[in-house]
Amino acid sequence: MKFDNREDIIQLTPLWEGERFEDGRPKVPDDIIRRMQRVTMEEAWAVLWRHDYHFQFEGGWVTLRPYDKIVGRAVTGVFVPHRPDLHDYLMQYGHEQEKRIGAMNSWVIETLREDDVIVIDLFGKVYEGTYSGANLSTAIATRTKRGQVINGGIRDAEQIIDIPNCVTFCKGMDPTPIRNVTLVGMNVPCRIGAATCMPGDVVLGTMTGVLFIPPHLAEEVVEHSERTQLREHFSHQRLREGIYNSSQMDTKWTEAIEADFDEWRKTHTIDDLEHIDWTKPEKGGTTENEETTLG
Repeated sequence: MKFDNREDIIQLTPLWEGERFEDGRPKVPDDIIRRMQRVTMEEAWAVLWRHDYHFQFEGGWVTLRPYDKIVGRAVTGVFVPHRPDLHDYLMQYGHEQEKRIGAMNSWVIETLREDDVIVIDLFGKVYEGTYSGANLSTAIATRTKRGQVINGGIRDAEQIIDIPNCVTFCKGMDPTPIRNVTLVGMNVPCRIGAATCMPGDVVLGTMTGVLFIPPHLAEEVVEHSERTQLREHFSHQRLREGIYNSSQMDTKWTEAIEADFDEWRKTHTIDDLEHIDWTKPEKGGTTENEETTLG
């Protein structure tokens, strides 16, 4: 086996047709990552659900600052409970064959780059499952400017909360150091609770939870979100003005309302949304639910 194997990553992400990093991960464009910052969980979820990606969301996280948001490209690490023969072999292999240094949790961190989000499957282990403390969190923040999603625990929370560029989603906190686990995969498919994360997925973490967006759907997610947000801006304004009632706004709009929206758009927009081309249909169309309600 190899840790962080380029050929395996390419083979496992065949729907991505764009640029890739040296390690083989899909490189979703920087502009899409930037625009993803304003996407809401429900807007992104709707696109994934439409494409039958029903197991991309995981809730129930502990966050240090409840209104923090994280967006970036996934780098995954998978741990299993300690088994001596497996652990000893992989430690020796990593040190001697791949020239990796130190403990296994640092191996993943040393591969990170800016705009990555480290996604670690520690099978929900918190006691002796603290993937990162203040030192490793500082290293993660310095490399990524984003943060960490840990399906396990952290320690040193009182210090981590003050680290710049370190948004943290974890399953709990504990003073114990990490023990009795073995890293068995880097940039491999990764189970995070009820969700599957792949290397190069766009990670979207909000107060609602964490969603793993397949890279080939990231642009569609952003475009759907931008259109939805402008339509909702119009809807909320018209509701405040008393021009339409809630039933009219929360079901499929009539032709008269659509015409009103088209006129409204000529003089109204939101910063960074001027680029939307309303003459082109939205990629993927809309689901039945989206046609009947804006929420």
